[in-house]
Amino acid sequence: MAFAHTCAIYFTNHSTLNPRTPNQEMKIQIHRHSEVELTSQGRVRRRDFLRGISSVSITAGALNWSDLLTVEAAELKKRSMACILLWMKGGPSQFETFSPKEGHANGGETTAISTAVPGIRISEYLPETARAMREICIIRSMTSKEGSHPRASFLMHTGYVPTASVRHPTWGSVVTHEIADSENDLPGFVRIGKAGRGTTGSGFLGVRYDPFVMQQASRTPENTDVLDGTARFQRRLRLMNNLGRKGGTAGIRAVASDHKELYQRATQLVLSPKMEAFDISREADHVRDSYGPSEFGNGCLLARRLIESGVTFVEVTHGNWDTHQDNFERSRQLCNEMDRPYAQLLRDLKSRGLLEKTLVIWMGEFGRTPRINARGGRDHYPKAFNVALAGARVAGGQVIGATDSNGRDVAERPVSVSDLFRTFCHALTIDPENENMSPIGRPIKIVEEGHTVDEVFS
Repeated sequence: MAFAHTCAIYFTNHSTLNPRTPNQEMKIQIHRHSEVELTSQGRVRRRDFLRGISSVSITAGALNWSDLLTVEAAELKKRSMACILLWMKGGPSQFETFSPKEGHANGGETTAISTAVPGIRISEYLPETARAMREICIIRSMTSKEGSHPRASFLMHTGYVPTASVRHPTWGSVVTHEIADSENDLPGFVRIGKAGRGTTGSGFLGVRYDPFVMQQASRTPENTDVLDGTARFQRRLRLMNNLGRKGGTAGIRAVASDHKELYQRATQLVLSPKMEAFDISREADHVRDSYGPSEFGNGCLLARRLIESGVTFVEVTHGNWDTHQDNFERSRQLCNEMDRPYAQLLRDLKSRGLLEKTLVIWMGEFGRTPRINARGGRDHYPKAFNVALAGARVAGGQVIGATDSNGRDVAERPVSVSDLFRTFCHALTIDPENENMSPIGRPIKIVEEGHTVDEVFS
């Protein structure tokens, strides 16, 4: 669409810009010829609009374009979207979880059970999850090329393969950067448990978006009690800040700035009354019992408490699912630890009105081989595996994609890691085309390639 003369585009807080009526509050005038693509709904794509305009003036008081983008970002944060990543460290077997192969030798001794959704069958090891299937969308056709733990973990946390030149941020840091409320006393991103090799931090986004790490959910964060009184604590902080004003090289000043940022975040946290969100002992006994006695159950309960208190992203680790030997017994035990907390988390979020705004991701770094090895185990297999999604507009009670009868190849609707991350973005109303500048001066999109798996939301 060519603008041959002055016309008006009206700013909204959505991911597109709509032509509106002249009484709209904020109006943008375009004064030169600009090529702008329209969507099928007649909307102007924001990224094309930004590329196409030559001269922009804002007729809404003193607002400039940067101000408008800030307004849009603030509106996005007000939507209170959140995400919980249940990280199955080590790579769970798809055959022993969401994609059993009954009647085939590759399925081994694992049988399938019916779920709350007719026609969907999952592993016998997940009876509670089966009852919650109306909330869950299973993607059985995930595929990638990374079969080592560090590289695959990095890929499934960032959407990018690791490189020597760029430290890509983990998904929790990206989500926090894009939609977290910076005014909340609690960290935007909390990681519970030992995430394992290849798991990254905030990368080039900076320490502000690093995860707040807890090794165990059953213990409140260490070193968060102000033992000598708030007044003395504040005096010591002022002394530290005064000492930090001394000069130095640019490198030293950068380190000092990061150090100061960490202290400011820590101070905000330890002095906040919201710290009680980390204490799961405040929950009634019947609520704690509903999540089961495992540490993963504690992590899921804590995740719900944190999301309820305004934390934007929580990652809870479970495993080790690296079942190179004794696959069936180990998978049975791991599923038993995971099954009840996972299902209860979905029920709890839904009953509190949080599930519709919280994307719950269940995934690991890859799947396991169809062939059972000589030790009764399954080895690494990125070629075909599964991921489960729930909440945040996800249409539960469905299966997307399939593997062939022996589980070796994706037979229907292959989904790449980039496709998956685009789908995450859609669920959380994040624009995957947004770019952040890396330290080497290269703008990097949140997701470089891929397409949203639209079926997830239909």
